[in-house]
Amino acid sequence: EGGRRTSPVLCFCSPLCLSLQIIVDDDDSKVWSLYDAGPRSIRCPLIFLPPVSGTADVFFQQILALTGWGYRVIALQYPVYWDHLEFCDGFRKLLDHLQLDKVHLFGASLGGFLAQKFAEYTHKSPRVQSLILCNAFSDTSIFNQTWTANSFWLMPAFMLKKIVLGNFASGPLDPEMADGIDFMVDRLESLGQSELASRLTLNCQNSYVEPHKIRDIPVTIMDVFDQSALSTEAKEEMYKLYPNARRAHLKTGGNFPYLCRSAEVNLYIQIHLLQFHGTRYAAIDPSMVSAEELEVQKISLHTSNEHEEQ
Repeated sequence: EGGRRTSPVLCFCSPLCLSLQIIVDDDDSKVWSLYDAGPRSIRCPLIFLPPVSGTADVFFQQILALTGWGYRVIALQYPVYWDHLEFCDGFRKLLDHLQLDKVHLFGASLGGFLAQKFAEYTHKSPRVQSLILCNAFSDTSIFNQTWTANSFWLMPAFMLKKIVLGNFASGPLDPEMADGIDFMVDRLESLGQSELASRLTLNCQNSYVEPHKIRDIPVTIMDVFDQSALSTEAKEEMYKLYPNARRAHLKTGGNFPYLCRSAEVNLYIQIHLLQFHGTRYAAIDPSMVSAEELEVQKISLHTSNEHEEQ
């Protein structure tokens, strides 16, 4: 229908995982690549949005673990979009195409910023049930690149890659973190000039999140205490923006904790999604949730509602 195409292929990681390429815009060059894994009966899955250097498969550790526990998860790779409004409109069309009314979003770095902008964009007709923001930011001015954002499209790929690599950790690293960075460098190499230029443009063009439009959405802020591309000031700004957010702190993990500290990240994701178990917004197959767990969740919800009423 009207330029929309889907081409499914079976993915390497699980018999329940499909690798899809979907076009939802009139422009045939704008292709969303994604892995859709877990039970299709779940109508409010967790969707992963990657950082500037990432592709859909940087979340393979989450796909493998979470689907094993009964969750439906979707990991995305963006088409080339040059502004936030265009991205949000394309993402809304993608959710319509997938017949998903509301979703949970896990956004890493740029992915976290885009997740917030999408929640803001759809605030009058909400499509975002909750947010997990990993090493995310709320204002692009923190990178001091807003003045160059409109020239990224002119730069050759090797210069763009050099800009991105400048934010990667250097010096002695533990083996898991070193492997994680190697994997991300490999993913970065797979991106073309226009993909990279458009992501850097989205990352740096002048924009900020309007918190009053998304204040009612449950948020978990996930960040690390060791070296990452985010300044302490940027992290503090996120805490101020979401004073009621749950905080998931990792002692170490660098820019890519979902790769090198996946067990901790996956645990925090489960804790975040637990509040939706037993509701129509659950991201997990109900048969995978024990009666005891549901009872604990009901008591927790009842207690938190009582606190809000007081």
